[in-house]
Amino acid sequence: MKSEKEKITLYSKEGILQAGLVFAAFLATWAFGYMVSPVGGGLSYTNSILSVFLFLFFCFLFGKIRKQGFGRGKRKWIWPGICGSLFAVSMCFGIQLDQKGNVPFTNLKMWGAVLILAVCCSLLLRYVWDLGDGLIQKRHSGKGALLKAEASGEKRGRSILFYGGVIFLLYMPVYLAVYPGFFVYDAQEELMEVVTRSFTTHHPLVHVLLLGGVIQLVHKLTGSYNLGIACYTFLQMAVMAGIFGYGVSVLKSRGVKRWGRILLTCYFGLCPVLVMFSLCSAKDGLFTGMLLLMVLLLEKLVREPESFFGQKGNVLLLFLSCTGMMLLRHNGFYAFLVSIPALLWGIQRNRRKAAVFFLGTVIAYMLISSGLSALLYADTSENQEMLTVPISQLARVYADQKESLPKEECEILYRYLPEQALDRYTPKVTDGVKIAFCNEAYREDAGSFWRLWARWGIQNPFTYLNAWFMTSYGFWYPDTVIDVYRGNSVFTFTYGDSSYFGFEVEQPGKRESRIPALNELYRRISLEVSFQKIPVLSQLFSPGTACWCFLFLLGFLLYLGRWRGALPYLPVFFCFLTVLLGPTYLVRYVVYFWAVLPFLGAEVIRSGEGSQI
Repeated sequence: MKSEKEKITLYSKEGILQAGLVFAAFLATWAFGYMVSPVGGGLSYTNSILSVFLFLFFCFLFGKIRKQGFGRGKRKWIWPGICGSLFAVSMCFGIQLDQKGNVPFTNLKMWGAVLILAVCCSLLLRYVWDLGDGLIQKRHSGKGALLKAEASGEKRGRSILFYGGVIFLLYMPVYLAVYPGFFVYDAQEELMEVVTRSFTTHHPLVHVLLLGGVIQLVHKLTGSYNLGIACYTFLQMAVMAGIFGYGVSVLKSRGVKRWGRILLTCYFGLCPVLVMFSLCSAKDGLFTGMLLLMVLLLEKLVREPESFFGQKGNVLLLFLSCTGMMLLRHNGFYAFLVSIPALLWGIQRNRRKAAVFFLGTVIAYMLISSGLSALLYADTSENQEMLTVPISQLARVYADQKESLPKEECEILYRYLPEQALDRYTPKVTDGVKIAFCNEAYREDAGSFWRLWARWGIQNPFTYLNAWFMTSYGFWYPDTVIDVYRGNSVFTFTYGDSSYFGFEVEQPGKRESRIPALNELYRRISLEVSFQKIPVLSQLFSPGTACWCFLFLLGFLLYLGRWRGALPYLPVFFCFLTVLLGPTYLVRYVVYFWAVLPFLGAEVIRSGEGSQI
């Protein structure tokens, strides 16, 4: 029996703890305001009953977390801490960039909110991941497991044809609605390279030859550019449907039930983001397909290297997907190259054979790329794609401080960027400035460029960070409306409130819709603030939400210590890092998130079956 004094002490400690939880809930509610407004919510938040509901939610959540408790292992906090902190930073920075155009790095209240939210998000992630781990283990210990071990040697040809065929048929109404397809995003420029036989390495030559070659061939035979565009779109639809069909068949072989396969097939055939880029002439669709195919094959290579190398079809398909991915986007090469050491570390057997394979793939890419460049006498003088971030940073300093900058420093800048181009600077997209970059001056004297960049960076570090964030925050901030091309006039329209997707048919093509109502639906998705007005549904279209779903699932695998399941997705992660250095944020640069997320989710569920290294 406890004495009266001990009971009083116990009640006192419990009361202090309860008061602490209530105070923590209040702090979390206050900090949450910085996720919804640059000034911490304002009266619309602080004087709203919404703040009361949030306060009660945090009280309930912290109570549940306290009741469940956590283990003492400090390492278990690494991945929740990293992911939770980054998410808190992205939300607080994102709202500032979206509504004010800059992050106030000297605002101590904002940093206090970031710290509180980082702790809250880390706690919440740890709590959810522990629940998820328990649910997965429970599923795999019972008879209701969603996934089972992959059936070795199963022939997938028939199922690939079936699922790919269904997806292709689901594409057909949209194809007829937007006929001859979405001929957009530098499509005319790529076609003209083939027509004029004047090539550059600005666009991947493989895609230039493929796109321009098909269109020009059909035009020669029929006299119709529209039919040429339609033929290319039709062929790409077939390729993308086949790749997605292969993905569904892979999950079928791992035991995904029929309802899961039906949902996944409908997802690939109806998801507007995937449909648009499967019917779009830009390289992003095929790049996504090659990247997805590579990830699926890397999963088998990492998990079962002996079985993988025992099947020549797997080896050939992985070789084609890796080289194709790198040839379709320059950043794909860097992402693949950086991933190789980690992949080799995760392959426990046949590591030497895998190293030879990866080396051969890289060499093949370099030979094909340089060979095409030499064969076509392509212009390789452009440097501005690699200098996108420095160019935007210099342009922002110039735009903010033009009148106070030393004349001699401005003269140095004008050697590389004409004054007229600098006056065209817009914070969200660098294309208007970098297109005028003088590559000849850079080749003659790159040192002066970098010295000026370093000098201005030391003097204006926050301006440099804001310049970079403004061209990339749409990739990692879920709540933004993509409007980077607002006011830009193209062939058939002027961009307004939304630049979600290009939608149009560039010349010499012309839209000839067979289903006008469906064409109008995709026009509204692409160019109007439409789906953004629908709660929850809007986030299914958000690059930032897709990014964080990918990172949270990847972090969950790492939290469970199942590195082998995460390794095949490293090229996707590194591809994402490279686009952060790009000229702007558009869905086209990260469409692969929508393609790989179902398979990463399946890997998380399957990871309960002995995938730990």
